[in-house]
Amino acid sequence: MDQLQGLEYCIDSNPSWGESIALGFQHYILALGTAVMIPTFLVPLMGGDHGDKVRVVQTLLFVQGINTLIQTLFGTRLPTVIGGSYAFMVPIMSIIHDPALTRIEDDHLRFLSSMRAVQGALIVSSSIQIILGYSQLWAICSRFFSPLGMVPVISLLGFGLFDRGFPVVGRCVEIGVPMLILFVTFSQYLKNFHFRQLPVLERFALLISVTVIWAYAHLLTASGAYKHRPDLTQGNCRTDRAYLISAAPWIKIPYPLQWGAPTFDAGHCFGMMAAVIVSLIESTGGYKAASRLASATPPPAHVLSRGIGWQGIGILLSGMFGTLSGCTVSAENVGLLGSTRVGSRRVIQIAAGFMIFFSILGKFGALFASIPFPIFAALYCVLFGLVASVGLSFLQFTNMNSMRNLFIVGVALFLGLSIPEYFREYTSKAYHGPSHTKAGWVRMSFSHFAW
Repeated sequence: MDQLQGLEYCIDSNPSWGESIALGFQHYILALGTAVMIPTFLVPLMGGDHGDKVRVVQTLLFVQGINTLIQTLFGTRLPTVIGGSYAFMVPIMSIIHDPALTRIEDDHLRFLSSMRAVQGALIVSSSIQIILGYSQLWAICSRFFSPLGMVPVISLLGFGLFDRGFPVVGRCVEIGVPMLILFVTFSQYLKNFHFRQLPVLERFALLISVTVIWAYAHLLTASGAYKHRPDLTQGNCRTDRAYLISAAPWIKIPYPLQWGAPTFDAGHCFGMMAAVIVSLIESTGGYKAASRLASATPPPAHVLSRGIGWQGIGILLSGMFGTLSGCTVSAENVGLLGSTRVGSRRVIQIAAGFMIFFSILGKFGALFASIPFPIFAALYCVLFGLVASVGLSFLQFTNMNSMRNLFIVGVALFLGLSIPEYFREYTSKAYHGPSHTKAGWVRMSFSHFAW
């Protein structure tokens, strides 16, 4: 009675191999959004060119695939994609703007120096999750995670990413809005359409709608619809402005320390530790949401702690390979479990295989990675909202006639949205956080943790 109704496949039941491969490819396409967005934003700030951006995207996808396989085989064993995290962007941007790095005049040398500094910070900060996970300290903490406490944690996992939704859709409404409408129509209003007893439009709504709108966007690009539009509009709407296909090699296997030996700085490491703690809390909520959408029993404390330990290993791998991001549970892929009503572990493992395969075959992977960002943002509007609603569904296990419970939920949700907004506004105006101290690592750590 406590489980969600209408799920077709739970964590241990699998669709046919053909259907599983198609669903896995669907998860791979969705994971491309974050894997491309993070390097696209950060690499130019570091002085990197299009070739550097392609290599970072390939490396991030390669490590995502490895971490996802590790987590589904040895970690929590839940159907979760382990992808890049926006929580790491703030400390990474602080590293990029370190005066010692910005003084480097040669762009390529500055890119390599910034990458090595980020690698060192990730390697050191990964020890937090490794220690908390394998020592079972996080298991002791997670025993206090009641359903009431999970409501704001999981809900804010979805609500907290609202700026990745419609604000990005609005950058190219002629692509983003039709994508949003088409995805909702296929997944909700035409879900009873069956082909050979398979609900094709509901099960593969993402794949079909992305294909249709991507072709539509390519048609607009080829017809010259954006020829005289501003560069910002062309960058968001055109299908040929990512410069990934031309810069990607045919075959390239990422390997550890490919950017050179990492460098270590105390200030960088302490700032990155704050992001690791944020990733730790995010992933705990993600595992709880995935277990509910996969119709699995709630993960016990020792399983959560084991998963966090393996995730720490994943951040260590991210630092060794140089992905320009740490790792966390992909909230959008958790939402896709609910949209397709398929919580099979095998599907996610197949998606991990696609990540590794297409990260090695650069040209083919770059083709799919050239999908315009507003298309992904339209999907996020639905899938992040679905994850947030899963968090709210935990309210049924609490007594909401209690004023104390109402107080906890209301204040936690409000402050969870309001405090980050304060830091965002303050930093955008002052170009630094609100804490002022001569110890740079203290200032960075406090600001990043608050974000």
